[in-house]
Amino acid sequence: MSVSRPVRTGLAVALLASAAVACGDAGGLRGAGSTPTATSPARLWPQLTPASSPAWNIDEADTEVVKGVTVPGDDLRKVDPVAIVRAEIAAHPKDYQGPDAIYRDTTARVAACTSKPADGKATDGKAAGREQAAGAGKCPVLQPYYRDLTGDGRADLTLGFRLLPGDAPDLTAVRVYTVDKHRLLRVMAWEDAVSAVELAGRSVIIRSPSDLADYEYRLQWTWDPEQKAMLLTHDEMLRTHHGHRPGRPSPTTTATAGRSSTADPGPTPTPSVTP
Repeated sequence: MSVSRPVRTGLAVALLASAAVACGDAGGLRGAGSTPTATSPARLWPQLTPASSPAWNIDEADTEVVKGVTVPGDDLRKVDPVAIVRAEIAAHPKDYQGPDAIYRDTTARVAACTSKPADGKATDGKAAGREQAAGAGKCPVLQPYYRDLTGDGRADLTLGFRLLPGDAPDLTAVRVYTVDKHRLLRVMAWEDAVSAVELAGRSVIIRSPSDLADYEYRLQWTWDPEQKAMLLTHDEMLRTHHGHRPGRPSPTTTATAGRSSTADPGPTPTPSVTP
């Protein structure tokens, strides 16, 4: 399932200052030298008629009530994650059921799942590829995580599961669910080759490999209270090893969800993400 990723870049101007204290120095501020002159954006082709509709559909603000799954006491922790995935399979038979379905192996392996999802530790794509190549029969549903992403004071559910066989052996589905009017509501759905998933504030951040060496895609989905859905607020291609010094961890191994988020995270999040 291929979706074009529009890369948006920004122009930033940095103002630098330094304070130096040395022998005989009065301790005042010293100028860092001249700074570049800010340049306003130059509009190109003003004669073009502005587009009125998007060129690619990436299912923004696409929500879906999950049928056949109840939420006791509006508590998502009481809902079986495997039952949620089985409900999606039943709702989308074209993708999951039949010999020609693109994710038919997911259906076969979910049918053998217990109510306990797979261990979420081995979540890298290479591990998933090795697991499939070895014919392992592990449940494709990954460990669920609970955190208030919508700001209503209740924990929402972030869920992942393997899409097999798919176009690639490491394709993963990422879903976010909340409770709306006592119903289980899916407020985000994305499929990709996933390197990492992070939660920051009201956002879900998905990192995916790029065909370019030392680059990765970083997509950020943020809760929008007006649309009542997770919207794609950032879509970037980032260099992963730029400026890496020998003997120090690369940026991809040291970055955390809190530092990598660039959108307004909204209200203060819950202190931790609980499985």
